[in-house]
Amino acid sequence: MFFLEELTSDDYVQYNVTTVPTFVFLNADGSISDRIDGGEDVSRVTQCYARLSGASSIATKTLASGQTTSREQEHDTAPHVQQSLNDRLKSLINSSPIVIFQKGTPTEPKCGFSRQAIEMLNDANVSFGYFNILEDDDVRQGLKAFSDWPTYPQLYVRGELVGGLDIMKEMADEEGGLVEQLELKEFVIAKSISAPASDEKDLNERLKELINRHRIMLFMKGVPSGPRCGFSRQMVEILDSFEVSYDAFDILSDEDIRQGLKAYSDWPTYPQLYVDGELLGGLDIVKELQEGGELEETLRC
Repeated sequence: MFFLEELTSDDYVQYNVTTVPTFVFLNADGSISDRIDGGEDVSRVTQCYARLSGASSIATKTLASGQTTSREQEHDTAPHVQQSLNDRLKSLINSSPIVIFQKGTPTEPKCGFSRQAIEMLNDANVSFGYFNILEDDDVRQGLKAFSDWPTYPQLYVRGELVGGLDIMKEMADEEGGLVEQLELKEFVIAKSISAPASDEKDLNERLKELINRHRIMLFMKGVPSGPRCGFSRQMVEILDSFEVSYDAFDILSDEDIRQGLKAYSDWPTYPQLYVDGELLGGLDIVKELQEGGELEETLRC
């Protein structure tokens, strides 16, 4: 179990404490299991705490000058940190109507199960967001407990857990596949060119709906898992590098949208990236923002 000890001057010498606070995680034999100097990296402290909290032979010393440690501090802090993680998990789960938590990205899955899940979503021809759990161990471990589901990938639709690969396969084998079983028709990417809109107003309404379908919306050639031009591929790579959830529309699938959006936004080329319903720009603008350090703040606001 965990317990916190009051410190003596010998502790500061023994553990060579030069920064406060310093966290030292000890095994039962007194050997150091983990050490964290400073309190800025809260997520790492939480991660170490969570990893060792189930062990019965771990002691923890929090070395902070002028402070008296107590069991009450341990119990006050842990629930607060857990609540913060849960809030983050809820935000990620609801970041897109369809979200898959996987190993790797849709363009580069890092395990066979994730690759099969992505292929099934692509076969269903639906737009979806994703989160790479290999990039964040807090999310990777926390989501297992949060949703009581021990493996990955995990698929969520409208904020609710659908399940893993086996559940997806079962639904895909049912009549209508994933689209019918999960009622995903509104997220299907059109495969054929639609009939001309009755008038310009109807087309503009469609464009507004598409632009606001997700906080970060990309209009590109192809889909994120299969870009159809180099510029679109580069845009996807940039967005994927920031690990943000976004949606995309394949302008090759709908000539009305392809031509209409150029006039609607007065932007003649693709890809086009929209944030909060406003045009951010094309690839050149996005690259400039990335190089200037402004893009990440824009995407994460």
